[in-house]
Amino acid sequence: MIQTNGIFTISLDFELYWGVRDKRKLSVYSENLLNIRRIVQELLDVFDEYNVHTTWGIVGFLFFSNFGKLKQNIPDKLPNYTNTNLSPYSYINGLDKVEDRYHFAPDLIHLICQYDNQEIGTHTFSHYYCLEDGQSIDEFRADICSAINIANKKGIKIKSLIFPRNQLNKDYLKVLRELGIKCYRGNEKSWMFSTINEKGIRHMLRRALRLIDAYLNISGYNCYTLDEIWRSSEILFSIPSSRFLRPVSKKLVFFERLRIGRIKNAMTYAAKNKKIFHLWWHPHNFGVNTRQNMLFLRGVLDHFKELRYKYGMYSLNMGELIEIIDH
Repeated sequence: MIQTNGIFTISLDFELYWGVRDKRKLSVYSENLLNIRRIVQELLDVFDEYNVHTTWGIVGFLFFSNFGKLKQNIPDKLPNYTNTNLSPYSYINGLDKVEDRYHFAPDLIHLICQYDNQEIGTHTFSHYYCLEDGQSIDEFRADICSAINIANKKGIKIKSLIFPRNQLNKDYLKVLRELGIKCYRGNEKSWMFSTINEKGIRHMLRRALRLIDAYLNISGYNCYTLDEIWRSSEILFSIPSSRFLRPVSKKLVFFERLRIGRIKNAMTYAAKNKKIFHLWWHPHNFGVNTRQNMLFLRGVLDHFKELRYKYGMYSLNMGELIEIIDH
């Protein structure tokens, strides 16, 4: 498979409070979520301005308009995590109501669908953790069926999946293929990004190394060719990530030039060598320091614009990449 130009792709984990519920109290994280509607609109406008194609991996719960609708559509099989705090269903069962703006976003999903080149993928139905103790493949299947069904009701066909917390369980890929999903976002090749659950010292060590790698090139450029994706994928196509776009940190503000330089250098490498550079983050990462985060993103996209002019780099979302690979 001959790739004639570099490709730039973005995928987003769109999850609202469901994505952080087991780690942060809503009272603590609400600031990140309050402005999410403005952030999504700004992201869509910026992507449209720069002609950037994006995959939005959306938690299925977000499709519902209210708490009552969600409770009417709970799957028959639920994830039986050993750590019950991981289950959003335990959270649901303990409440009579929730604030819609932190938990549901059918209006934003509709908005995304109005823009060209924006793909709706799934981030599972319930923000499902595939490597945590207690859950099973049958429970995963029930979750993904629910995610596909709620999307289908909105006229959306799901082709791409993003695993919550990047917890790739290769034994579960056959379920995705059976259900018609074509690809998923894989992890970077370096051992510090390999799949692992969230327990123990190894997890903390990897987190520390990944933070350093955001500023200094420890793991390499993490760029790939279409041919490498074709040859390395077995049951399902993996579109590996290249870099997580960390939000602006006031504690590390003096290192911002290193951070954007790290991203730009990898993008340039991909453009020159006709490879894919895959950037990802969560929209709620921009909920604090929104202006600074958007300016940083524009810096990245300005560089993409330069690479498009100089090397012919162009943008595709995950679904479009698969159409090329699996034609």
